[in-house]
Amino acid sequence: MSAGLTLDNYRLLGRSGLRVSPLSLGTMTFGADWGWGADKDEARKIFDTYVDRGGNFIDTASQYTNGTSEQLLGEFTADNRESLVLATKYTMLRRAGDPNSGGNHRKSMFASVEASLRRLNTDYIDVLYLHAWDFLTPVEEILRAMDDLVRAGKVLYVGISDAPAWQVSRMQAIADLRGWSPLIALQIEYSLIERTVERDLIPMAQEMGLGVVPWSPLASGVLTGKYSSADLEHDAAASPEGSRKNVAAANGSLTERGLAIADVVKEVAAQLGKTPSQVALAWTLRNPAVTAPIIGARTAAQLEDNLGALDVEFDVEQVARLEQASAIDLGFPHEFLARPMTQSVTFGDLKVQGRD
Repeated sequence: MSAGLTLDNYRLLGRSGLRVSPLSLGTMTFGADWGWGADKDEARKIFDTYVDRGGNFIDTASQYTNGTSEQLLGEFTADNRESLVLATKYTMLRRAGDPNSGGNHRKSMFASVEASLRRLNTDYIDVLYLHAWDFLTPVEEILRAMDDLVRAGKVLYVGISDAPAWQVSRMQAIADLRGWSPLIALQIEYSLIERTVERDLIPMAQEMGLGVVPWSPLASGVLTGKYSSADLEHDAAASPEGSRKNVAAANGSLTERGLAIADVVKEVAAQLGKTPSQVALAWTLRNPAVTAPIIGARTAAQLEDNLGALDVEFDVEQVARLEQASAIDLGFPHEFLARPMTQSVTFGDLKVQGRD
């Protein structure tokens, strides 16, 4: 990533011609229904700040803040809907006790999309993601239903979030072979604290033509440096409601390891004269597979701070410090295939240059 990047330096999303900003505005913070989000006036300031700076890539989901997020976006985008790329997701349970009001299947997808269209006050969704893998629905059912929505004009592009790499690659191959709408985006958790996606999900996305859209690049706020060891004693509810600390704990980010990584982020930020948030976000942008990390500010001031990530430029030593502190084992077969013995019996003394 080169310093001086701006929100109107647009990128192509996966193997599509869709142009999106290099940082996506996450709106899980739009609405105070869960106890920690932004009220309507503050959400409007956040939205206006992002769009005024040239941002066009807005991310929401059917059940963010119990539907308030989509409803507010429906109001905020009334005057410039066509200029924005609105992405939403389906899967989450919409009615307690109703087995078909959630999941990946066709009935859930179609009903969720219709509800999202009403709340967003729009005729179409630019990008529809499957929100989370349910381990129950046949992939052909998902792909065909997505393609039907595209053919009906209610959805323009489709993507997938929080699913196993082997299922995503299988789905992309089936879509290609059957002439159905391909997946163009992969939304996954990715940060200095969560790097296990580097094993298979990110390489798969590069190979199969999906732009990576990381969620929680600040690890639920842990990488901002606002938590300490005192925060490790908590009552983590398995719910987004209550507090951001509960979310950080439930996501597995608020741990001793996470805090140790956050300390290194703070040290690098001090060297650069930047904030920890800017450093953590800028690190995710260095990965060539990443199209647009999602920033989820709760105030306009937080958003302004996050946008400063576009101006961060690391030196080699700083990158090495960050990556050493957050290093993970790639595991089998990746480490086995990279060993000198494996390379020797595969290539001998030959020098073979791979594809860029």
